[in-house]
Amino acid sequence: MTQKSQLAKLGLFDAKVPRYTSYPTAPHFHNDVGPDLYGNWIRQIEPGSQVSLYVHVPFCRRLCWFCACRTQGTQTDSPVRAYLQILKAELDLLKQHLPTGVTLSRLHWGGGTPTLLAPDMMEELAGAIFDVAPMAKGGEFSVEIDPNEIDEARLDVLAATGMNRASIGVQDFDDEIQKTIGRIQGFDITRDAVEMIRARGIQSLNADILFGLPHQSQTRMTESVQKLLSLNPDRVALYGYAHVPWMARRQTMIPSEALPTPEARLDLFETARKLFLWDGYAEIGIDHFATKSDGLAIAQKTGKLRRNFQGYTDDQADVLLAVGASSIARFPQGYAQNAPATSAHTKSIREGRFSTSRGHVFSDDDKLRARLIEALMCDFRIDSHEIQESFGISESDLKAMYTRTMQAFPGMLKLTENGLFIPPEARPLTRMIARSFDAYDLSKAGHSSAI
Repeated sequence: MTQKSQLAKLGLFDAKVPRYTSYPTAPHFHNDVGPDLYGNWIRQIEPGSQVSLYVHVPFCRRLCWFCACRTQGTQTDSPVRAYLQILKAELDLLKQHLPTGVTLSRLHWGGGTPTLLAPDMMEELAGAIFDVAPMAKGGEFSVEIDPNEIDEARLDVLAATGMNRASIGVQDFDDEIQKTIGRIQGFDITRDAVEMIRARGIQSLNADILFGLPHQSQTRMTESVQKLLSLNPDRVALYGYAHVPWMARRQTMIPSEALPTPEARLDLFETARKLFLWDGYAEIGIDHFATKSDGLAIAQKTGKLRRNFQGYTDDQADVLLAVGASSIARFPQGYAQNAPATSAHTKSIREGRFSTSRGHVFSDDDKLRARLIEALMCDFRIDSHEIQESFGISESDLKAMYTRTMQAFPGMLKLTENGLFIPPEARPLTRMIARSFDAYDLSKAGHSSAI
């Protein structure tokens, strides 16, 4: 039996599973977590500790059809300037609750398109953030940059305020594919943006590229990856396009008949994967690649790779704070999400309270399963000693969990005295294997293809 036929037999090409950037996943959040509890969690942060901060800017000049993020289009700066004032008010509210001496190990501006902010708005936002908490020594300040929505003046401000990692979305460089997904971004404009970024001494560059897009073929995938490699990114996320038109209505603009089959998606992934490996990149988890000197590669080697809402990270902070509509914070106690609609978020902040509308309080079982899933997603192995020492689970109970998973994937996993291991040939199944440790009902959530 070939590897592909084995994977098919185990349901890889039919399964819909979470990406496990959180556990439990967002569809299982509920409204028991509100502004008061969120405020209490902030106050319980250890004084003088390092935390991460995510800032969500939901605006775009144009709405790409492939995107499933919470975004809204605008052709003027008026709503963006109004939103900036709300961000500043929310940051001030955060400052009132935050213990003294807290610094930022990571700061990330995402969206949407944070680079549609005018230079003066960028400066104003950065100033408001650093008034709440300064960057820690060795901290990382990253911004999602749209090559279509960036210029010298805005990059000057970002560099001056401390941005030291840039992230660009590529998706695919093929003209037909770009037209079909509503994202026109030629190679030349992307290359020019990269050159402007590096001219300012910002050497750390992330890039996202998608497989599974309409009209994608192995030849087109090869051409796009080779063009991306010519830009020498330090870190690449090779994400599978999630076609979920029932969740993201704009995706109805994409012809479903032009999408590759699940089997073809696997071939597209393998084509890109081999090109990154041939170019000397380290393979990170299920869908990331990094140069050997990048923080992700170092974290993987040292067992410190982690999983969060941006995918893989080397950030070791226990707390991720989040400001802006729909953003999600993570604490040792649980998750807290702001109101998804900009209008509802704005109303709450104007009334002087956080807009936290839902979330999840971790149980002991949640914490155990979250770590089991994260270990599989990051390292393809579960260290039994670590799990027993950290969570107090008995050897027999842990082995019972292993047994159920091995029975669901016969012949695909290895059990040793150290724990459970996913060998290379079974790694396309990783998200499905992780799902076997998920205690929640997944039938209520519309997840994306397992490959």
